[in-house]
Amino acid sequence: MTPPPASFSRIGLGCVTFGREIDEAASFALLDHALERGITHFDTAAAYGGGASERILGKWLASRKPANITVATKILPPYERMDITDSLRRLGVDHIDLLYLHQWHDTALKAADALEKLPVRRLGASNVTLDQLRDLGPRFSVIQNNHNLAVSDVSDALRDYCAAHEIAIVTYSPLGAGFLTGKHQNGVQAGSRFEIIPGHQQVYFHEAAYQRLARLEAIAKRTGHSQAHLALAWALHQPGIACTLIGGRTPAHIDQAFAALDFDDAAVLSELSLDAAA
Repeated sequence: MTPPPASFSRIGLGCVTFGREIDEAASFALLDHALERGITHFDTAAAYGGGASERILGKWLASRKPANITVATKILPPYERMDITDSLRRLGVDHIDLLYLHQWHDTALKAADALEKLPVRRLGASNVTLDQLRDLGPRFSVIQNNHNLAVSDVSDALRDYCAAHEIAIVTYSPLGAGFLTGKHQNGVQAGSRFEIIPGHQQVYFHEAAYQRLARLEAIAKRTGHSQAHLALAWALHQPGIACTLIGGRTPAHIDQAFAALDFDDAAVLSELSLDAAA
């Protein structure tokens, strides 16, 4: 497998909310607006909504027939059985532009040859460490890790390794699943990601993340910008990142990200970085 050149819009749309937090009509509205704003990278997974996300995205692809876009999806371990038939069917495509191993598993080390035989243009790995990425070898040309002001799985060493080996870095959860907005300070908000998937709570609800949240809150109050705006701006201005995935429930969430992309106060961004993911 010889991967084509990387093709990522600076902002990508994560489709994790489809069929789980928003219905098909709301998902189509989000996808249409993303395409209008110039987003060309759409990210889903077989696990999202038990296949609902892939199915909704596939119906949108069939309806809109967008050109020059990249569709990424993910498969869960174990990786002995390399079968993406269900994903292809739900998406309504004959190949996958970018296929990720959704998380690390020891069977990934034996999966590369089997992956070569699949109708896949590029291979990626999600939620991996630098050592795990090294072990996977050169076939994997993209990684996707969590990266935000509160919690980061993108170290400087990982960035350097990816730059040296021409591996594109895609990041997700720039708002920390809503943690960085501060809306969960007095308890988990009903209907939020932290309520729907309680496992997210242990990722963010700890002292180090709360300290970074407090720092963000203080800078937001002093500068007059919202916490969400500053957190998004920080994530979207990180060096060495090919694409930052944003999620959402309404088109306004997409506009919010583009507004943050236009943020150009270098002093504030530098101040935010002083304690980010330290």
